[in-house]
Amino acid sequence: MKNILICISLTGGLFFLLVGTIGLLRFPDIYTRAHSAAKCDTLGAILCLFALMLYGGLSFASLKLSLVIIFLWMTSPTATHLIAKANYKVKKRNY
Repeated sequence: MKNILICISLTGGLFFLLVGTIGLLRFPDIYTRAHSAAKCDTLGAILCLFALMLYGGLSFASLKLSLVIIFLWMTSPTATHLIAKANYKVKKRNY
């Protein structure tokens, strides 16, 4: 059962990372690219780290991974917002 959850979590994480990469390549401007990168990469990385937590079991490494997940969950959307806001202030058009 544990291996099934690990495989599902890794597959989901890799799927979201792939979708985010395709979004970065296909979308026309920085705002839609930033949206794709923020949502998909954050969720993909969190799912992959969750799979590592399941694989490692209950240990100190799992605690560290949970702290990394919390840090990633808070900082990735913030960084993406600041990048989009800086582009808006410059008023640079990419299309």
